[in-house]
Amino acid sequence: MLRITELKLPLDHSAAELTDAIVAYLGIKPADLKNYTVFKRSYDARRGVMSLAYIIDMEVEGEAKLLARFKGNPHVLSTPDTSYHFVAQAPATLNKRPVVVGFGPCGILAALVLAQMGFKPIVLERGKKVRERTKDTWGLWRKNVLNPESNVQFGEGGAGTFSDGKLYSQIKDPRHLGRKVLTEFVKAGAPEEILFIAKPHIGTFRLVSMVEKIRAEIESLGGEIRFQQRVTDLHIDNGHIRGLTLADGSQIEADHVILALGHSARDTFEMLHQRGVFMEAKPFSVGFRIEHPQTMIDKARWGKYAGHPILGAADYKLVHHASNGRAVYSFCMCPGGQVVAATSEEGRVVTNGMSQYSRAERNANSGMVVSINPEDYPGGPLAGIAFQRALESHAYVLGGSTYEAPAQLVGDFLAGRPSTAVGSVEPSYQPGVHWTDLSSALPDFAIAAMREALPEFGKKIRGYDMHDAVLTGVETRTSSPLRITRGEDLQSLNVKGLYPAGEGAGYAGGILSAGVDGIRVAEALALNMAAQA
Repeated sequence: MLRITELKLPLDHSAAELTDAIVAYLGIKPADLKNYTVFKRSYDARRGVMSLAYIIDMEVEGEAKLLARFKGNPHVLSTPDTSYHFVAQAPATLNKRPVVVGFGPCGILAALVLAQMGFKPIVLERGKKVRERTKDTWGLWRKNVLNPESNVQFGEGGAGTFSDGKLYSQIKDPRHLGRKVLTEFVKAGAPEEILFIAKPHIGTFRLVSMVEKIRAEIESLGGEIRFQQRVTDLHIDNGHIRGLTLADGSQIEADHVILALGHSARDTFEMLHQRGVFMEAKPFSVGFRIEHPQTMIDKARWGKYAGHPILGAADYKLVHHASNGRAVYSFCMCPGGQVVAATSEEGRVVTNGMSQYSRAERNANSGMVVSINPEDYPGGPLAGIAFQRALESHAYVLGGSTYEAPAQLVGDFLAGRPSTAVGSVEPSYQPGVHWTDLSSALPDFAIAAMREALPEFGKKIRGYDMHDAVLTGVETRTSSPLRITRGEDLQSLNVKGLYPAGEGAGYAGGILSAGVDGIRVAEALALNMAAQA
């Protein structure tokens, strides 16, 4: 197989024109091109002209001669092997089955790969099945009723279920494990385009059915998923995990446990700390959600190409290094989506963003967040949780103590005055917003950095600092405030057999990177179990 990278064509080209471009680039006869597939398609908007850039894999006649002719050309090379290869197979007899705690993206991929290798994992998920969980989540959004064990953060699918379903990441992935994640998602019903578009996404509704299908495959391979099973204690003997205790008092013996916790499993973090599992504070970010008309973002980003069906709703990525030393940046940008209530604890307000696959809602939203360092919340590995909780509790009060979120128009935020009414941008947050002054919602250094950043962002995206854009607070769950540190063998530094993984452990950020980390820890666990058999 041969690969061409950086093959560019006009935005509205035909399939025949793509074929012609491949033939022309290689200087071959049309008959010599046996077949081809699009490995990646992105867009290039430089110099004011929108074009599509392709990576193409193909079978051609005389591949060796072509490679020799294009030697030294970085855009023509042999196609790398991106297929997944299992690292182990389960022994004939399993004395103790591996346990996966958590069934978000990390836990799902870890359990799936273990099941595919024959290890028949037991999965413990504190929340409910995804459809029951969806009903509970809507209970907060529509009726102001929170279920602390079944919400945006807890339940089958994890926090990623109620997000934009983004499936891209900047992690280093030399083994192409991300391709394994995407391939499994396509098998479960995701559109095939996620395999080749540069910034793939799925959206909440599609994620629900996909999660159910992956669960069914794990079960068909001998795995077991137990819902509403919250882990309350670890059994550690001479520095090795030996089992778990659940909230109902039952116990499970296990010598190999993957901790695929989400970043909001605060009670579990506290239990792990009490049991002496090594962890440390890490940086994270806090801020607000900001909403603009999606049409404005499309026009600013795409210009005359705004609205083109191939491009879809435009996204953006912004960063500003403020004069006080803080980085302000956009986070989890959701084109054509909505701001959602994402708390998992009573008496607190947390925001997040979500989009459906169509990205057809009227507003664009993004986290606008400021970097926070362990020096900002001294007190040990759990101090970041206390820092988050204080902001979330204050946001609850600012919002009127009803789970409405405090909100302010950008113009009023910049001027330092409270907002009293909606402008031209209708906020999408449910259960609703309470107009107020957000200046006390975050530390002073964060407010100052954001006020400095907004006009700078307005220079990059015209209208970004428009008066009527809406800020909704607070965004605190950008990532885990701690890391459950592991060694090169991917096990806890001081508890053997315990494999911290994913977002909650501080080793991922988003669906794709969490899934990749789940595969990596599943492989490490499988190799360890196979060696001990």
